[in-house]
Amino acid sequence: MISFAQNGQGMTSERTRERLMRQLRDEGIRDERVLQVMARVPRHIFVDEALASRAYENTALPIGRAQTISQPYIVARMTEALLEGGTLDKVLEVGTGSGYQTAVLAPLVRRIYTVERIAALLEQARQRFRLLKLRNIHPKHSDGGVGLPEFSPYDGIIVTAAPEGIPRALVDQLRPGGRMIIPVGQGNAQALVKVTRTEKGYDTEMLEPVKFVPLLGGTEL
Repeated sequence: MISFAQNGQGMTSERTRERLMRQLRDEGIRDERVLQVMARVPRHIFVDEALASRAYENTALPIGRAQTISQPYIVARMTEALLEGGTLDKVLEVGTGSGYQTAVLAPLVRRIYTVERIAALLEQARQRFRLLKLRNIHPKHSDGGVGLPEFSPYDGIIVTAAPEGIPRALVDQLRPGGRMIIPVGQGNAQALVKVTRTEKGYDTEMLEPVKFVPLLGGTEL
C-alpha cells in the first residue's frame, strides 16, 4: 500500500479526522479499506488555505473555477461502490479537480489515469500528487467526456461531474464486467449510478440521489 508523505498533518487534530470517520460509518460506509485510506489522506492540502480549518467537515467545498471538492461521504461512497466487485488493476477518473478523489483511489488500485479539462486545476493536482509521493497516477489535460481511449479498456471508471445521460464513449472504454460509478442528470434531479459493461451492452443500478457540477466538453487553459 502507498504510504502518504507526512505534510502539515498537525494542522488538524487526530480527533477531527476520527470524528469524520465516525460520521462516514454512521452514514453507511462499510469498506474498511476506504475508511483507512480516507483517515490518512490529508484533505486540507486539497483546498485553499483559507478553508483548511473546514477540510475535515463532511461537506463539499469550493476549489475555484466553479468546481468543488466533493463531500467526503460521496468520495467514500463512490470509491466503495467502485471496489465492490473486487480488486481493480486499471482505473480511469474523469474530472481530476483538486485531486482528492484520485489520492483516495491511489492506494486501492494499481494504476489510475485521470483527466481534467481545466489546466490550472490539473497542475495544482499534479503538485499535490508529487507532495504525497503518489507514483501510480497518470494525469492528462483532456476533455473528460471522451475519456482516455488510448489506455482502455479499464476495469473501472469513476466520474466526478454529471452528464445528462450515460456517455456511450465511456461505457465503450470499460472491459466486459468492468464498472463505472457516475452521477447522471441535471440540477437537483441527479442520481449516482453504477454502470456494468456486459457482452451485449450495459446494466445500470441507481445508488442514491446526488448533486454534482455538470460534465462539460472542451478543455480550458
